[in-house]
Amino acid sequence: MGITITNAVIFDGTDFTEGGVRIIGGEIAEVGQVSVGEKVIDAAGRTLVPGLIDAHFHAYGISVHNLEFEAGPLSYLALKGARRLGRALRRGFTTVRDVAGGDIGLSRAITEGLIDSPRYLYTGPALSQTGGHGDARPADLDICLHGGHMNEVVDGVDALRTAVRERFRTGAHAIKLMTSGGVVSPTDPLTRPQYSAEEIAAVCAEAARRGSYVAAHAYSPEAIRHSIANGVRSIEHGNLLDDATATLMAEAGAYLVPTLIAYDAMDRRGDAIGLPAVSRSKNREVLDAGRHAVELAHAAGVAVGFGSDLMGDLEDDQLLGLRLQIEASSVLDTLRSATTVNAKLLRRTDLGVIRPGARGDLLLLDGDPVADPAVLWDESRPRTVIQGGAIAT
Repeated sequence: MGITITNAVIFDGTDFTEGGVRIIGGEIAEVGQVSVGEKVIDAAGRTLVPGLIDAHFHAYGISVHNLEFEAGPLSYLALKGARRLGRALRRGFTTVRDVAGGDIGLSRAITEGLIDSPRYLYTGPALSQTGGHGDARPADLDICLHGGHMNEVVDGVDALRTAVRERFRTGAHAIKLMTSGGVVSPTDPLTRPQYSAEEIAAVCAEAARRGSYVAAHAYSPEAIRHSIANGVRSIEHGNLLDDATATLMAEAGAYLVPTLIAYDAMDRRGDAIGLPAVSRSKNREVLDAGRHAVELAHAAGVAVGFGSDLMGDLEDDQLLGLRLQIEASSVLDTLRSATTVNAKLLRRTDLGVIRPGARGDLLLLDGDPVADPAVLWDESRPRTVIQGGAIAT
């Protein structure tokens, strides 16, 4: 059964036009002047955009307390993760990249239609050095936790090569590395680079040989430079970016995936979710800098994507990330970030665009996002989500 949307203002992933879109067999068949299919949606007064892509999502991120998602039962994480994925789809995110967690079992359930979910690309557990951002062990507890559900502590070139190969064996889209400290990790300084140059280079070489790439959690200029100099393609967060480092990122063709809403949400709602004091202190170090990093990246010509990185109950702020990124750039830049740019980051030419041959992933908004940007994040406004030619309910 096909779907035809008529009389729409269309953002095709690059710019605006007017007309219709026809989807047949889950794929966009016509754009502009279209023939009428079996089901017709009159989009007069509304705007049609490609399905949104969240390039920094965590299905298993059910809490801000690391040990809960690292050591809890995987069955419980998967069930809660399914709920998180379903809600993201209904907000209009038809694709997510899970950059710390996910596995072939969850992916298979999605592929088989057992749960409602965005298209799901995962890295498996992120790789962390001992005492790094992915090491959930508090300093005062003598416990063993080297392989969690969202992070795995792996040290040394040979061990990292094996870990990377195992991730690709089990369906990973890319590899995630922790190359600086983080807000919710208990023992590491926020800005210090993590992993040696040899370790990062080995991981990137393994990923490149597989035709894939590495995404790195990094905040400071020093950590970002350390990452891209050794082959990292995607810098996650990057809040403390400076001019010189932004220029180096642009020259290297590296992407920045900002996650502005994560810090805003932790600042506003930290008490309600029980965010530890050490994490609240670290969050203040990067909270206000993130917007400036987006501005610097755009000015330097860095490809800027979009991510949310919301843990626990903070997930319901996902769409507010679009508002924050618009404030740091523009409506048009943010729309491109959450569609075309993220699709290029994922190396998916069939996503993030409205053109014949692309997947039938669309979001129909109740108004004009340029004149009324709130239509993008106000969930009280009607929106129609179409994934693979089917309306998501």
